[in-house]
Amino acid sequence: MPVAILALVLVTAMLAHTAPARFLLEASPRYRSLWHVPARPGDPPTVYLTFDDGPNALWTPPLLDALRESDVRATFFVIDRQVTAVTEGIVRRTADEGHSIGVHTGSRGLMISSPSRVARDVRQAAERIVRITGQPSCAMFRPHAGWRSITMYEGLRQAGYTLVGWSWGMWDWHWWQRPEGGRVAARLAERASAGDIIVIHDGHHNDQNADRRHAADAVRLLVPRLRARGFSFAPLCTGVRLVSEPP
Repeated sequence: MPVAILALVLVTAMLAHTAPARFLLEASPRYRSLWHVPARPGDPPTVYLTFDDGPNALWTPPLLDALRESDVRATFFVIDRQVTAVTEGIVRRTADEGHSIGVHTGSRGLMISSPSRVARDVRQAAERIVRITGQPSCAMFRPHAGWRSITMYEGLRQAGYTLVGWSWGMWDWHWWQRPEGGRVAARLAERASAGDIIVIHDGHHNDQNADRRHAADAVRLLVPRLRARGFSFAPLCTGVRLVSEPP
């Protein structure tokens, strides 16, 4: 094999776990994941708003206000250590207002953990959400920055969880600049297509009080633009039958 091709194969394999979309690890049906939602006959074109790294005591409540005013249900992937005595009420409100709540991780540590450790940590985080909300858990998991591994997938299989990513380009990252709601909404509204999973951050994996005002601002601007294009909205756990089906 030519050196250039060998080098390309090695680099591709090394980066497979960092790809911000379905990639090499998802080639096997054993590794169940969701990066784009296939449409079902008769369903309206739908997009799925998801929010990461919360709950944020300062900025998740305004985001929930914006979703309520927009009559939209979404999916929140929360980090267990961000759920404190201060933010438990926000988690409860999120569930009470009809949003799905999945498990998120704020570090890459689970990538190098054993499958049993992954399963244990995910289940413990989910059980805590259930205790707070009094509602059934949503069996979805989103890894930090999309970093994943075979052992992580095996652990999620043990726990009965589906790894959830996001559609290509449908995120609020803005090249090391602080995101601004208007720019985020304009870019996402232009690129959105049916079945897209959008990710916006209402929190930060390290800073519990990070400025995330753009999340609510983006929702208020994005939702009417997408509705004008004929899109509906749904939370993943109740809107996607695929998540609960066996691989």
